[in-house]
Amino acid sequence: MSPHSDSSHGDGPHQQREQEQEQQQQQDEAIASSPERTPSGARWALAGLSLSILLSSLGTSIANVALPTLAQAFSASFQQVQWIVLAYLLAITTLIVSAGRLGDIIGRRRLLLAGIALFTAASVLCGLAPTLWLLIAARAAQGLGAAIMMALTMAFAGETVPKGKTGSAMGLLGTMSAIGTALGPSLGGVLISGLSWRAIFLVSAPLGILTLVLAHRHLPVDRRSPETGRARFDHVGTLLLALTLAAYALAMTMGRGSFGSLNIALLLAAAFGIGLFVRAEARAASPLIRLAMFRDPALSASLAMSALVSTVMMATLVVGPFYLSRTLGLAEAFVGLVLSVGPLVAALTSAPAGRVADRFGAQRMTVVGLIAMAAGSLILSMTPTTLGIAGYIAPIAVITAGYAVFQTANNTAVMADVRPDQRGVVSGMLNLSRNLGLITGASVMGAVFALASATSDVTTARPEAVATGMRITFAVASVLIVFALGIVAGGRALSRRDSSD
Repeated sequence: MSPHSDSSHGDGPHQQREQEQEQQQQQDEAIASSPERTPSGARWALAGLSLSILLSSLGTSIANVALPTLAQAFSASFQQVQWIVLAYLLAITTLIVSAGRLGDIIGRRRLLLAGIALFTAASVLCGLAPTLWLLIAARAAQGLGAAIMMALTMAFAGETVPKGKTGSAMGLLGTMSAIGTALGPSLGGVLISGLSWRAIFLVSAPLGILTLVLAHRHLPVDRRSPETGRARFDHVGTLLLALTLAAYALAMTMGRGSFGSLNIALLLAAAFGIGLFVRAEARAASPLIRLAMFRDPALSASLAMSALVSTVMMATLVVGPFYLSRTLGLAEAFVGLVLSVGPLVAALTSAPAGRVADRFGAQRMTVVGLIAMAAGSLILSMTPTTLGIAGYIAPIAVITAGYAVFQTANNTAVMADVRPDQRGVVSGMLNLSRNLGLITGASVMGAVFALASATSDVTTARPEAVATGMRITFAVASVLIVFALGIVAGGRALSRRDSSD
């Protein structure tokens, strides 16, 4: 896969492939021979990158558990305190591609260090915020730091390890992301009950300082190529993309399940914004996203699959709590415990999945991950309530293990062959497709669940209605995964046709 060449006017595809292979070989030799890239140095660099991804994913999940406490502390409504979570997610979603592109231009190491420093400082500000709106502003700044960390951490994986070890590095990052997501609610609950809500933000500060030290000491120094030296940052494209993504994210998250005229207006604004963005990028001398990248069927397929799969994964978080509490009658503490099984399985699966992807090929393991997800979703759609907790946990474990394998293999397939001057923006696009899938899943799969339950309020629905809603939602999820498998087949067919031309 070579998702990043749009300027091959004079070269034939064969000559271009030879040039890219030579460039990759030179890069691997540089990694191996660099004094900083000793096995010990590479391990410490990966430790810094792992902490970076852990912190950014922890920031996503740790604040949710504090919303009732924060509403009480600031005498605010739930809709107001919800912006503490929303500001962070919006900052990441709207700026992650731009952060990746900026890293490609000014140097990834320099920008990543700035992002970690911003995240750490904003965490302290969140913990000290005297008013709700200052807390929300600090969370937005924290989200900007997280966007930089997420986009550039994956891009750096290709610079700290040789190509043959990319899968293992991606697996490690996937493990840390899953641990951060799983750890958030439980750690947040402990800190709030033992100290105060301020501790859930201040806990990131010492970890942020450690991450900054490791990254500063062990990440490879930026090497400016002549192409990146000439590139300019696309301010117009960045603004248009940020506004478009913000409109879409707000359309999907505002209203808490009800889809009114404001949501439709925001979706129309997002559609109009996409048109303006495409037009601006086609005219830009140094565009934020080179539209020719999407002519590569493998890259387009990877991004589409990532969004689809994340949409399905969101169903487990939307449906799970209602099914476990309303249908199976579990107390809140047990619901949280059962819900943590998914992230725990993902954390245990991601690292081995990376090694398997290195050995058997990332594309093959992408298909294996999707098949596991489809099988788990199908089993869950037919599970009788008489099987109880075990009947829920077993298929969920299959789905999340499949997700971990897919995510690691898909990221490896994209990032292993990416051109060095495009690593940041492509990494940002991969993260963006995942985020958009999660945002879309929260709204769409939530609506499917509500419709399938045939009730206006799921929180008071009968146990049988919730069980029916769960089965239908996961039947829809299995169809979406089959569609993702179709995208794999279509992408491969197009790639083979392109290579034979």
